Amino acid sequence: MTALILAQAAGGGFDSRLLIVWGLIIVVFYFFMIRPQVKKQKDQKKFANELKKGDKVITTSGMHGKVIDIADTTVLLETEGGHKIRFNKAAISIDDSKSANAPAASK
Repeated sequence: MTALILAQAAGGGFDSRLLIVWGLIIVVFYFFMIRPQVKKQKDQKKFANELKKGDKVITTSGMHGKVIDIADTTVLLETEGGHKIRFNKAAISIDDSKSANAPAASK
C-alpha cells in the first residue's frame, strides 16, 4: 500500500495550473497590500512637504497644534497653552490633520 502511494506521488509532472495560481496570488497580494501602502507613503511625504505656517495639524501621537515654523525635517508647533514643541515632519498625521483643517459642515 505504501509503495502504491509513493508511486502515485512520484509520477506527477509540472502542472501549469499551479504556476497560474501562484501568479494570481502574487498579483492579488501586490494590488491589495503593497500598492496601497506605497501610495499612502507618497501622499504622506507630499503632505509633509506642503505644510505651511498657520496650518492646524495633529501628530500621530494625538498632539494638536498650529505650525509656526518649518525646517527641513522638523516642524515647530504651538499648542493651545502657548507652548512650542518641535516635531519631525513624519510625525504629522495626514488623515487627522486634513479633518482638522476641513471647514465645519453648515447646519
